Amino acid sequence: MSHKINVSILGEIAIEAGKEILNIYHNADFSQIVDFKADDSPLTTADKASHIVIMERLKSKYPEIPIISEEGKDITYDTRKDWEYFWLVDPLDGTKEFIKRNGQFTVNIALIHKGVPVAGVIYTPVTEELYLAAKDGYAVDLDEGAYKQTLPASPIPVKVNQKTEDLVAVRSSSHASGEEEELLKKYGVTESISKGSSLKFCMVAEGKADIYYRHGPTMEWDTAAGQVVVECAGGKVLKGTGSEPFTYNKESLRNGSFLVLSAISPM
Repeated sequence: MSHKINVSILGEIAIEAGKEILNIYHNADFSQIVDFKADDSPLTTADKASHIVIMERLKSKYPEIPIISEEGKDITYDTRKDWEYFWLVDPLDGTKEFIKRNGQFTVNIALIHKGVPVAGVIYTPVTEELYLAAKDGYAVDLDEGAYKQTLPASPIPVKVNQKTEDLVAVRSSSHASGEEEELLKKYGVTESISKGSSLKFCMVAEGKADIYYRHGPTMEWDTAAGQVVVECAGGKVLKGTGSEPFTYNKESLRNGSFLVLSAISPM
């Protein structure tokens, strides 16, 4: 069975979820209501509100496609291992950034086909910036490629940078590692930018950065939408320090380290 989706509908769903997030973000009485997940990462009322919107809308529009969401992730591997298509959703990526109130958090929705992200959106509620992407043959409303839309303007194509020297790295606002330092030295990075959430992928996709390396653990829903945006913009997302493609629906949904590159060849 093949699925062609309407990426603009995904954008509408992400925007609707973003409005729910902002209702809480701008309400001083609710924005700091935080509890903690099993891995001690924070969970806010905004994650839950966004999750409800996305689940309801995706099930209504695409009832035949199953969903894995960060806030609804308790699906056994035996149940999902043979899924050809599924949605991979992070209702609020960058909860730590939300709590810090720096605006660098996103809504991420990706379509996975046979372990590979093939279409998706990333929406930044505070700046009203929407990234849309689809690989060839997976969208009914979007030519293959990656696009950025600053509402209410129309989407415009984005492409990775073609630089191979004087590289700019984008780095996490909330995570860092010695391994990252060593790798960036090897690539000859001369400048670094700090960003939260999946916006690091977007920085590479639109040519504002050339390399992003993450050594510490992430989950599959943290990276899927960002990966399809980068790849549709001409970049690469690779396992480890650049050995093989980065894939999804593993028995454990926890990711290992990964490397995001623009036009640079992996070393």
